[in-house]
Amino acid sequence: MVPIRTGPKLATALTIALVTGSTLCTALLAFKPTFATAQTAGKQMTTASGLQLIDTVAGSGVTPKTGQTCVMHYTGWLYENGVKGKKFDSSLDRGQPFQFTIGVGQVIKGWDEGVASMQVGGKRTLIIPAALGYGARGAGGAIPPNATLIFEVELLGVKG
Repeated sequence: MVPIRTGPKLATALTIALVTGSTLCTALLAFKPTFATAQTAGKQMTTASGLQLIDTVAGSGVTPKTGQTCVMHYTGWLYENGVKGKKFDSSLDRGQPFQFTIGVGQVIKGWDEGVASMQVGGKRTLIIPAALGYGARGAGGAIPPNATLIFEVELLGVKG
C-alpha cells in the first residue's frame, strides 16, 4: 500500500470535490495549481472562476495553507474599461500591513483564491470580477454594486 501524500493540491482537490459533488479522483485530475515562476512572471492567467492573475514578482518562500495568517501589502482600485480607476484602499498608504486568515471567508473570494497560490515574497495583480468581490451589494460608498476590482498585492509573510 502506498501512503497518501498530503499538501495544498490534495486539500484544494478535496475542497473542489466537496463543493462540486465530484469524486476526489476527478477533482485531483482537474486541479492545476498556479504558482509564480520566473517563466510566469508578467503573464496573465485566468482561473475557472474568472479571477485574473498577473504575477509581477515570483516569490520564493512558503505558500499559505488554509487557516494560516497571511501578512500582505495591497492597493485596490476600481477596474473600469480595462484600466485602473479610482483607488479605494491601500495598506501602503497606512504604512501597516494587512493580516487575514486564508481560506475561511475573512476576505472576498477573489482574495482567498488569488493569494492561496502565492509564495512569500511574491507580488501579484488580481483582477476580481464582481461575483468574487462585493457583488450586487457593493461596499459602502467606496465600491459600487457589481464593480470589477483590481488589486496589487504582496505576500510579506505567513504565520501559523
